[in-house]
Amino acid sequence: MRLAIDGMSCASCAVRIERALTDLDNVVADVNYASEQALITAPGVPIEDLVVVVERLGYAATVVEGPARMGAQGGDARAPQPGFRRAQSGTRGLFWRLIVALVLFMLLADLSIALTLAPDLRFPGWQWVLVGLAAPIASWCAWPFYRRAWAAARQGTSSMDTLVSVGILAATGWSIFAMFAHGADGEGGDGIWGLLFSPGGSLYLDIAAGVTTFVLAGRLFEAKAKHAAGRALGTLATLGARDAVIVDDDGAETQVPTSAVAVGDRVLVRPGQTIAVDGVVESGAASIETSAMTGESMPTDVEPGDRVLGGTVALGGRLVVRSDRVGGDTQLAQLQALVERAQHDKAAVQRLADRISAVFVPVVLALAVLTFLGWLTAGGGLEAAVAPALAVLIIACPCALGLATPTALMVASGRGAQLGIFLKGHQALENARVVDTVVWDKTGTVTSGIMAVQEVVVAAGEDPLRWLGPAAAVEQASEHPVARAVVAHARTTGAPVSQVTEDFTALSGLGAGARVDGHTVLVGSARLHTERGTLVPSELDRARERVEELGATSVLIAVDGRAGAVLAVADTVRPSAPAAVAALRRLGLRTVLLTGDNRATATAVASAVGIDEVVADVLPADKAAAVRRLREQGRSVAMVGDGVNDAPALAVADLGLALVTGTDVALEAADVILLRDDLDVVPTAIRLARATLGTIRGNLAWAFGYNVAALPLAAAGLLNPLIAGAAMAASSLLVLTNSLRLRRIGGGAEASADSAPHASSSRWSGDPANPATERGAVR
Repeated sequence: MRLAIDGMSCASCAVRIERALTDLDNVVADVNYASEQALITAPGVPIEDLVVVVERLGYAATVVEGPARMGAQGGDARAPQPGFRRAQSGTRGLFWRLIVALVLFMLLADLSIALTLAPDLRFPGWQWVLVGLAAPIASWCAWPFYRRAWAAARQGTSSMDTLVSVGILAATGWSIFAMFAHGADGEGGDGIWGLLFSPGGSLYLDIAAGVTTFVLAGRLFEAKAKHAAGRALGTLATLGARDAVIVDDDGAETQVPTSAVAVGDRVLVRPGQTIAVDGVVESGAASIETSAMTGESMPTDVEPGDRVLGGTVALGGRLVVRSDRVGGDTQLAQLQALVERAQHDKAAVQRLADRISAVFVPVVLALAVLTFLGWLTAGGGLEAAVAPALAVLIIACPCALGLATPTALMVASGRGAQLGIFLKGHQALENARVVDTVVWDKTGTVTSGIMAVQEVVVAAGEDPLRWLGPAAAVEQASEHPVARAVVAHARTTGAPVSQVTEDFTALSGLGAGARVDGHTVLVGSARLHTERGTLVPSELDRARERVEELGATSVLIAVDGRAGAVLAVADTVRPSAPAAVAALRRLGLRTVLLTGDNRATATAVASAVGIDEVVADVLPADKAAAVRRLREQGRSVAMVGDGVNDAPALAVADLGLALVTGTDVALEAADVILLRDDLDVVPTAIRLARATLGTIRGNLAWAFGYNVAALPLAAAGLLNPLIAGAAMAASSLLVLTNSLRLRRIGGGAEASADSAPHASSSRWSGDPANPATERGAVR
């Protein structure tokens, strides 16, 4: 479950709420200051009890229906959540308070400068004019700070608002006292001009107004930046369909909420509609737009038997989809939940920052008091002690510590979702940093898993179509991948395929035979033809040997005991594979192809795409052991796979990347889920992970360094309170801006075809689909 929490002003607030919630029995909570939400696991604990705990601390809490729970609970993923509406309202309030504060602060600053540079311009009652300009800022504009500080004080705690409120009230109170205690002549009032170059002085109304303005501006920009950081996830949350049309056995159509769709229902999808469920196309054909989920611009054509996912859009055509996953079980819902979990993930160094933030405010308050007393003891006088103490109160900012990790993860998770990359958490980022070797599964990953005829060799003077037609007539009765490849190629080339076949026989592991139009046709391996005594011309036998040396499957076609053609059948390499491998090599990574195929096949695929090493003849059960051996050699290994037999290897690797076209087992074992078929997403995922970790570390280095350097300067009286307020606001904005840079990371391997090494080494390199084969594909 999730709670949207209103009223957090810094990381210490998040730590306080998290601690209060986890003190309850059976409650595990992660409170994210950046997203202003709490992700809670509390079996058997009423949600009302959790809300009460948060409200007792002085914060507002609202239950948020998570995207992964939309279908199950009937929520509307497209409707703004309560926390989002409240955030919008709070942002508008901050905006108007900032406008008022900015206008009055500029007037106050101008008047202070004028009265400082030209004391003769001071008129009777000028103090009241300054007070009149400052009062709305120090009261109405700063009211959100006071309200939250008071709520924290009632609970015996403190927050960033405590520091800001004490600083504003102290500056305002001292200024009023100084102005009237020194008399109407205003002696000792340096105003803003003097304060810019000196931390001393008697009047701090402009300081109080300036700090209020700077903090309001920082809060407003922070709110907008956090909203921008989570915008991609919000877009992902709106992909789900609101309603669905169910078709019964009689053809009657009924429109129902998505939450009412059950597994096994037949769902109608019209052109332009969003598919509401995961399922299999039962009837119809259409082009499916998946760009919102995967970042891929090209639609995918589907027909009966093809699988479709909820959240994608039918661009044309009418579909009837038999649902097999609904509500929170759909892939879209699971990916949304995955992104949310990743955004709440915390690095060890961030947990240290949280612990520091929890005690930071009381320490700063104590340091401000000690600074004030120290300056008094040193003989600096009351006025000289006020400015350093105010600077200490104002400069301290645990906000940057709290924003360092979650904002970077929010932006990275959202950007990754746009690119079809889903990180499971901070550990994936840490692992991506040290990876030096990427291991590729072959079938279904580097290759498409679809067999195709790459070459047809016939005896001298023969017409290829004469042999393809009879072969396809035999193979159309078989479901074997090689058979489908032969039939597809015959139809593509226009070969005449007879529908009259007799005595069809499938010969397991060897091929197939039948009588076609009165002729005996045999299609299969060299072993089959040898056993049947087929006459194979020497030129065809040499062609067969060449095909097998290149790693493809050779299929001989014989009619009435004489062979007349040999086919090179191969699994096709994905067109994006060479560029993806080249991009990984530019990142300094070694690449390995891991497959159960024979070495000739594996070497041909590796050569075609530019992979450095080959580990072949590995049984599915031994893939994990192969990855483990690479790690024992001192390598840090990332594994890219998709199938059930890849799951152990994905789990054993330092970083597992699973293609979402694969199985649920593989996705569960992986650290990173890749939603696109385009393999360019693999180097993009590595770059995104590395950049995110670098951003987090940069943010934390700045946040720690800022406070370590600023507090001693403020206590020593070397930092003006007004500049301290501006620096405090700027520190949080710097962290947010640095995190938002992650949105610039783009997709693609950023490699041209020319840069792919060994791309022309294959016999069939002129065809974008380079050859490979399955071990045992010859029947």
